[in-house]
Order: sequence, then C-alpha cells, then structure tokens
Amino acid sequence: MKFEIYNKTGEKTNNSVEVSESVFGVQPNENCVYLAVKSELAALRQGTSASKSRSDVSGTGKKPFRQKGTGRSRAGSLRNPSRVHGGTAFGPEPRQYTLKVNKKVKRIARQSALSQKVLTNSIIVIDDLKIENPKTREMVTLFKKLNLTGKKITILAKDVNDNLWFSARNIKNIALIPAQTASTYDILDSQILLFDVDGIEAINSQLQN
Repeated sequence: MKFEIYNKTGEKTNNSVEVSESVFGVQPNENCVYLAVKSELAALRQGTSASKSRSDVSGTGKKPFRQKGTGRSRAGSLRNPSRVHGGTAFGPEPRQYTLKVNKKVKRIARQSALSQKVLTNSIIVIDDLKIENPKTREMVTLFKKLNLTGKKITILAKDVNDNLWFSARNIKNIALIPAQTASTYDILDSQILLFDVDGIEAINSQLQN
C-alpha cells in the first residue's frame, strides 16, 4: 500500500511512501477497538474521589445518652451515618480504574483504527513538518493549503520538537502526538490524520506483525 506525499504548499509531489497492508489494510476489529478505547479512557480517570466514613469524621466515641428512659430511639455513637454530621455509609473511596488489555489486542486495535481511516480517505502524508520558528501562523497557513481548515486534525510526527509544539498548541481542534505513542483513541478522535513521512514509517514499523 502506498500513500502519496504532499508538500507544505498543499501540492502532490512525485514521491510516495509504502506501508504494510498488515497495518493499514486490515479488516477493522470492532471488539478490539472497543476494549482498547475503554481501557484508555478508564486510565484517564483520577480515581481520587473519597468521603469520610464513621471512623474519619470528628466526634466522641461516647454514647450520647442513656439507653432507656429518654423516649428517644437508642443511639450508640454521634458518628453513626444515620445522624446529622455522621459519617457516610458506603461512600466513594480512592481506587484505580485501570483495565488490563493484552498487547496483541492493543496492536490489533491500533491497526484497525488506522485501517478505518484509510477506508474513509482520512490520512494525509506530508514530506516535512519541520518549522524554523514557533509561529502559529505557519501551521494555519499549512492547513489552509491542504484544505483542512475547520477540521479536527491529529498530527502524528516522529519527532515533536518545541517549535512544532508551540506552533500547533493554540489552534482549535488540533492534537499533536508522537506517532509511536498514539493510542487507539487518539487515532479515532479526529477527522484527519496528518503524518510526516518519518512518522508514518515509524508507526508502520512499530505495528507490523
């Protein structure tokens, strides 16, 4: 499989980059994609929500009043969850939301996501993404010449340097990610995948069976 290479002026060059069918041409496996995305989104959760149980709230351990003869229902503690200012019963506690997914499933999911983008013609390869000065205007101009203005774009480059990062960070709906670390969700959460030649070769080499 080959992708045509564009230059920074938005024109096709005479060159192309060849990638493996086993990475960009597989039959998308929806179940693997579901498992991978579910795991990736779960890993983003902090899991720090917490409430105070009866052992955490302030208050004495003394019985508030005698057992019988007061006309009130018996009470053994001021910190009982049924009382005002008492602890919380069965409240949230810090936890890990991590879901284990096998390496093979993760690889198939990324291959499926890339192949799905190929089916919808949503992959563009550019010869070079190097920027001499960190200027947002240069990136905006590049997107205009590629007719990508207003679209949600994920840029997958092999090397994300400071100039490229500062040029892209303030543009709406633009994500800049090193190609080798792009997750299944990163790939799917875009309308267009914009690779540089080194980036698409890197992810192709990484995901080959």
